[in-house]
Amino acid sequence: MTRFLAYVGEAFEAIWRNRTRSLLTMLGMIIGTASIIAVLGLSRAASGGIKGTIDSFGAEGLTISVDNNQDDIRSAYIEFRDLPQIAAATAGVVAYLVPQLNATYQLRANGISYDTNVQSQTDVIDDTLTVREGRRIDRDDVRSAARVALLSHPLAQRFFGDAPASGREIRIGGSRFVIIGVYDDLKAGLIANLGGGDYIEIPYTTFHEIKPGAMDFLQAYPAPGASIAAAGDAVVAALHHIHGARAKYIVQDTAAQLSAFNNVLSLLGTGLAAIGSVALVVAGIGIMNIMLVSVVERTREIGLRKSIGATRADILTQFLFEAILLSLIGGGIGMLLGLGVVLAAYGPLVALVGPAPIPYLLIVSVAVGFSTLIGTVFGTYPAVRASRLDPIVALRS
Repeated sequence: MTRFLAYVGEAFEAIWRNRTRSLLTMLGMIIGTASIIAVLGLSRAASGGIKGTIDSFGAEGLTISVDNNQDDIRSAYIEFRDLPQIAAATAGVVAYLVPQLNATYQLRANGISYDTNVQSQTDVIDDTLTVREGRRIDRDDVRSAARVALLSHPLAQRFFGDAPASGREIRIGGSRFVIIGVYDDLKAGLIANLGGGDYIEIPYTTFHEIKPGAMDFLQAYPAPGASIAAAGDAVVAALHHIHGARAKYIVQDTAAQLSAFNNVLSLLGTGLAAIGSVALVVAGIGIMNIMLVSVVERTREIGLRKSIGATRADILTQFLFEAILLSLIGGGIGMLLGLGVVLAAYGPLVALVGPAPIPYLLIVSVAVGFSTLIGTVFGTYPAVRASRLDPIVALRS
């Protein structure tokens, strides 16, 4: 440990002795590390924020919809009356089925009219969304096809401002509904801007009453122990039994789609970081160049050390430590700059994608790992060259 500290002290002394030259050498490491940290930090935080926001809507299970690219599309429509038969045929494989209906209606309340999206909802709550007032749609609402509605907060503000909305009346098309609750605001501005801001939910049984006919699509949730593929196959088989073997359906695993999206985002961040790593290679070449110059300038010092008993391993370790320390200092400064960029962009990022955890451990690991690697790889040749100098020739230089 004493010898290790001595090497570190000598390396610091050598760097400080030529501090202007050392700082210019570190610039490549600073720029390269800062760019990698900024890209990785922001991409991973964004990926985590998007995933967390989408996860708050709960597991979507499987979505089964009619394939529009078929000859007789009407014969394949998934009707509301199909649900009992599908449930009976898929018992043990599918935990529950949820019909989904969506339509744009004119809403009227408090003397205000507004056209927006109306969605069906079930009593099975699988999400982590919270309500700021009132309650969620429950089993009794679904069983009785109650004329109740659950509003998003922006929609409630549009009609009632800051006044409570629960208990007030709202008309959907020509039907009267009672507002039973208002959701909290979505924390992700991106989701809200994509249509997640203004919406109203009603029980799916009620939706079927005001809009009879085929449903838009069907959601199926696998039973415990059943695979996603088995659940999808069971639902499609039941639909074929009802509508005929020629009916075509599209089965989508929303969890797999989300995973693929996150993988693409991660690959994009990694690719951008790889482009930034080119600067680290240039920085490594700069470190090797300056260390070769240092070996030439300190040839007599090397000869003197060897003449009083220093081994080749001692000389090699001394110069290698100096290269690694030079790289680590540059990487450390770059890490702080990159982290500063991440923190500066954190506020707008959270407003866009929702709560986004910053991967501090990844940032520190990447900075230390790359700095040590660059210093070791590009500092080895100058250190080996210094260790191989003949002490007699070195002293005469």
